[in-house]
Amino acid sequence: MNAQGDWTEKYKDKIVTAAKAISKIRRGTRILLGTGCGVPYHLVQELGKNADRMADNEIVHLLTIGNTPSADPKFQTQFRHNTFFVSDNIRNAVSEGRADYTPAPLSDIPFFFRTRRIPIDVALIQVSPPDDFGYCSLGISVDVTKTGAENADLVIAQVNERMPVTHGDSFLHVKEMDYLVPYNEPLREFEPPEVSERKNRIGEYAAKLIENESTIEVGIGTVAKAVTNNLINSGVKDLGIHTEIFSDSIIDLIESGIVTNQKKSINRGKVTSSFAMGTKKLYDYVNNNPVFEFRDTAYVNDPYVISQNRKMVAINSALEVDLTGQVCSDSIGHAFYSGIGGQVDFIRGASRSEGGKSIICLKSTALNGTVSKIVPRLSEGAGVVTTRGDVDVIITEYGLAMLRGKTIRERVLSLIAIAHPDFRDGLLEAAKKMHYVFEDQVPFLSRGTYFPTEYESQQEFEGPDGPITVHVRLIRPDDADRIKGLFYDLSEESIFFRFLTPLRSLRRQTLQEFYYVDQESDISLVGVLYNDDECEKIIAAGRYLLNRSTNQAEFALLVQDEYQNRGIGTFLLSQMMRIAKSKGVSAFIAYVHPKNIPMIDFIHRTGKLIESKLSIEDDQYTFLLNL
Repeated sequence: MNAQGDWTEKYKDKIVTAAKAISKIRRGTRILLGTGCGVPYHLVQELGKNADRMADNEIVHLLTIGNTPSADPKFQTQFRHNTFFVSDNIRNAVSEGRADYTPAPLSDIPFFFRTRRIPIDVALIQVSPPDDFGYCSLGISVDVTKTGAENADLVIAQVNERMPVTHGDSFLHVKEMDYLVPYNEPLREFEPPEVSERKNRIGEYAAKLIENESTIEVGIGTVAKAVTNNLINSGVKDLGIHTEIFSDSIIDLIESGIVTNQKKSINRGKVTSSFAMGTKKLYDYVNNNPVFEFRDTAYVNDPYVISQNRKMVAINSALEVDLTGQVCSDSIGHAFYSGIGGQVDFIRGASRSEGGKSIICLKSTALNGTVSKIVPRLSEGAGVVTTRGDVDVIITEYGLAMLRGKTIRERVLSLIAIAHPDFRDGLLEAAKKMHYVFEDQVPFLSRGTYFPTEYESQQEFEGPDGPITVHVRLIRPDDADRIKGLFYDLSEESIFFRFLTPLRSLRRQTLQEFYYVDQESDISLVGVLYNDDECEKIIAAGRYLLNRSTNQAEFALLVQDEYQNRGIGTFLLSQMMRIAKSKGVSAFIAYVHPKNIPMIDFIHRTGKLIESKLSIEDDQYTFLLNL
């Protein structure tokens, strides 16, 4: 009985015009609006038309889009908005003090309605036509709308044949609605801007952190689109989705077979979400599609529920991050810009998930590159959404910083490494003044990224206890403690042959020389092992320094004793040679102590040796290797 004539006859005692329904709203009441693209647009317009008979009506909502007449300054005495998320159409009203912002994680909002901490007098919602049993679907807007409607004193529903019927906990019976307003109109549509090169690089870094069989929070916007674009050709498989909101990009993930939902720990086989914002293509796709399961945010955003997903990966964005890892996501200084949303819910849920991780994405700069979004301290008035204790991974277009469990000093070095190069020196000086890092901390020489993919490689070797995979990458300033760990794992003989002196400790100056590298001419690489929690252990290091007058580079290698004679040093050297050759370096030079027989044998085995000589005076061999 989906045909309009059928249901209108059956429920004709509830059917009224929008004008008639709105006339039932009393002055001084609190009115809840449906969310996002599911906002009952026809009812919202009618509400504005009836402003002259309203007074002190509070309009509560999450995220709305499109024209909102009730937010017009001329209606200040009739309406005051109270939003849980500051979207474009309400931002000016909030900044000018004509509207309120209630900061709250999405998981809490249904609780506010149920307990009447925020009592709802009237709910304006949009639903599909009733089925044979009298049930209407809230379609793409279940989120906080369902709980709000269930706890409202008066429910006015716009019945729209274009609202898709979605599965899950998305249904309300006609008996729970007081007035039905039949009105068919296109749903509001949302499409993020095209993905910029910077956003695409951010998406590339984020996609690399997503493993097979992970469950992901995807969201909407350009970052979400960048991540999904990079997942398409990543080779990752059997992903699941548990997210408060999604958009069109999810379709490609499903149809490409990357998202199967078959390895999810809970809600297996389902995309679990609370609302959708996209185009008509998406609305048609979710209509009566059993793959999608819509539930309210009390469930979808419950950190305990989220944590039950194994390998849960939460991906969110930020406006500003300070050097200690505090994340501001809802304001620019004193000006409220967005909302807490589900960021805290998903970060805390992912942190408790087996193999889970949470990611915060942001561009390194704002205002055409004139302002750094990684700052010594948050702007005055900026609110902390994600605390430094909750933060896990921060990503910019310059790379990623793993912060969870790290000291302030390690965090500072990691975050400066992914800041825009124009701001790195200033950030370092500010960190020194705040005693976050050592006063003699060397500057950041690199003017580019510390995460260049062309310098990355990996290979399997036979380790002391079985097969291992060694990942080779560029060294970074935040590797200091890992390099120190490598040093203290070396035998006294290895230390002597590398530093040509019997060191008992590694001076900070010597340590910093490992990563004080100008990538334009010199390169310093490390060989890294990852454990099951993706913690890094450096087991090898290699470096070359270019002599510009000869165009030859002096190189040195260091491999932890228990990993020597396994081919790791050869692999590391081959990567350095590949990079040096691409930069036009003509040859490698090595200076080796005569008693360092393993290194001498190693150089001979490379097959690259073109010249060698022994200096009795310097007590060292000089080897020249062809690239």
